[in-house]
Amino acid sequence: MTQQFTPATGPQVTLGEVLNGQVIAVTSADQGYGRSISAALARAGASVVLIGNNSETLAAAASQLEHAGGHAIPMKADVGVPLDWISAYTRIMEIFGVLHGTVHLADKRAHTEFTSLSENEWMDLFNCNVKSSVAITQVIRRRQPGSWLTIVGPHLDERGLQVHPQRGALRGLVEQAHTEDLRLNLLLPGRASSGDDSLDRPLSAAVLALATPGMTHLRGNVMDVPMPPIPKMRALDAYPL
Repeated sequence: MTQQFTPATGPQVTLGEVLNGQVIAVTSADQGYGRSISAALARAGASVVLIGNNSETLAAAASQLEHAGGHAIPMKADVGVPLDWISAYTRIMEIFGVLHGTVHLADKRAHTEFTSLSENEWMDLFNCNVKSSVAITQVIRRRQPGSWLTIVGPHLDERGLQVHPQRGALRGLVEQAHTEDLRLNLLLPGRASSGDDSLDRPLSAAVLALATPGMTHLRGNVMDVPMPPIPKMRALDAYPL
């Protein structure tokens, strides 16, 4: 059953170093939700490995987090290619000796209507969202089954028939991962990233909640994460013509 994650209301709680000592990898960490999630994890005390395809933007994101007092290192890798993820995982283990958890952004959007979607476009969506999630899960199971994986799946505002088999595949992976004694959860944000941490905070809060050491019993959950609407001016920035 799909659940809904609603952040607690009232005064903001200072997380401090609730994730102190944890090493967490974030994919697509130099853009969109990956960037805001990485910042939230760093503020909570985690050492964050920023993974993505662009060395320059990854280095800039890591520098920004370090300047703010966090601990982050950039690492170029295409997680849609299993060997790239294995290489990244190996480097993480060489540097830290452990990987406590991974946040994987499996939320690439289609920019073509379903009836006009080409085979190449569909395969790109499949590779970025589904194949990569399975590959990351497989490496975790083989090399560090005690680690956790939180997947951020296709946004709930995305339209088109192509999104449903992707969500279905990710749901099946997450809900059945317990058969391999794996800790997987799936978050489905209500919309695409606004590029503003304050507006995207509900998703970061959900990721932090699942990463908290006291929540290690949570697995197999598929949660909708309602997001506040993007103001019109910001909406134009998020969806440029």
